[in-house]
Amino acid sequence: MSGLLEGKRILVTGVITDASIAFHAAKAAQEQGAEVVLTGFGRLSLVERIATRLPKPAPVLELDVSNAEHLETLPERLRQHVSGLDGVLHSIGYAPPSCLGEPFLDAPWEDVATGVEISAYSLKSLSTAVLPLMGEGGSIVGMDFDARVAWPAYNWMGVAKAALESTSRYLARELGPQGIRVNLVSAGPVRTMAAKSIPGFSELEAGWGDRAPLGWDVNDPTPVAKSICAVLSDWLPATTGSMIMVDGGVHSLGI
Repeated sequence: MSGLLEGKRILVTGVITDASIAFHAAKAAQEQGAEVVLTGFGRLSLVERIATRLPKPAPVLELDVSNAEHLETLPERLRQHVSGLDGVLHSIGYAPPSCLGEPFLDAPWEDVATGVEISAYSLKSLSTAVLPLMGEGGSIVGMDFDARVAWPAYNWMGVAKAALESTSRYLARELGPQGIRVNLVSAGPVRTMAAKSIPGFSELEAGWGDRAPLGWDVNDPTPVAKSICAVLSDWLPATTGSMIMVDGGVHSLGI
């Protein structure tokens, strides 16, 4: 029996450690038959070591989504490993410390601008960079944390995620005629290195499992990874511009 992503060529960004949602998405994608390429930024040697822990070691490319040269050369560098792309996971987000946990009114525009560029505009930057490799259409998936409400401590990252949500809808409109679907997976809190860097995250995750109708394990990224693979697959052929909620059902509650 073939896997859900059999023969698909998938680019996965945002792997930091083997606890990263992106790592587990890459692992699940390989298990479902995909050929995976990873990108990393900063500590590239760390990402390369993490890549060897996948079921099949994956190549790692350097990508700073705010670096024009990295984006311009991405198709050429990807072609050294794959003939094209069928799917892309955008799992990239960053904002300076003033934007998270600190008083919302105190963050300077320079820091907010950085957060919006890296966490939201980069979905557009990455999408346009990979377009030459997606001539046959495909699926672009971004990682989200429901920005329809104001979360404690999340502050300007929440604003950036709201911008990401809007960006995904406009990209869906623009890329649909080329057969490319653009969706977001909005995950409940998962205990990753990125999450641990958010002040107040422990308060955010506390009680999530008690509230979730289906329950929720902050230490288990598998449900999120499986959902990402579903959206990357051909099994949602008419779904685009959507936010798929993977949070145990907390988003549906009034409290």
